[in-house]
Amino acid sequence: MSHESKKKAVALKYDQKQDASPKVMANGKGFVADNIINQALENNVPIQEDSTLVELLSQLNIKENIPEELYQAVAEVFAYIYQTDKQFEGRNK
Repeated sequence: MSHESKKKAVALKYDQKQDASPKVMANGKGFVADNIINQALENNVPIQEDSTLVELLSQLNIKENIPEELYQAVAEVFAYIYQTDKQFEGRNK
């Protein structure tokens, strides 16, 4: 497997009360990406696949806020997560 084709993953965190914008909490490729994904799955954190967005976010440092240029794309991810959470809650009632 070439260096370019390794799987990448980025974990984001956003707390409306504390953060001006979402922050990168973890990023990595290969084994580290697998670990990020496994941790998300184990903790029932929704996963959204978007290789272009991951490529852009993986260039940021840990705990760095996302730049304004990515607000729209990240907002779409959070909207997806919100919808997923609502569907999950509806099934568990």
